[in-house]
Amino acid sequence: MISNIYNEAAISFLQLVASGKIREAFERHIATDFCHHNPYFRGDAESLMQAMEENAAQSPNKTLEVKHAIADGNTVVVHSHIKQHPDDTGAAVVHIFRFEGDRIVEMWDVGQAIPEESPNEHGMF
Repeated sequence: MISNIYNEAAISFLQLVASGKIREAFERHIATDFCHHNPYFRGDAESLMQAMEENAAQSPNKTLEVKHAIADGNTVVVHSHIKQHPDDTGAAVVHIFRFEGDRIVEMWDVGQAIPEESPNEHGMF
């Protein structure tokens, strides 16, 4: 039952961020001792939040479609299709969240651009 709560919280965080409600996402879901592993920003909440706000300003029509969410204990993996603009092909993105209590304390993310053409008949999702 608790993994469902973690799945819901991880998805809620991502949906709020994608819709431009970054501060609300952080206030609702991020722990005070949060850290992340994105190599392009310092590992603290403030730098990631600022980067997400800049991205939201540049891409106000961003969409996120969750394809899979898997929980294992206090860890949740969310596989999503994210588009910065409605007409681009977007990227397949995997976010990994570690929870303590009801808050996200650690996050990893990896992404792969979706090619215009691919020989794979199954697609990325």
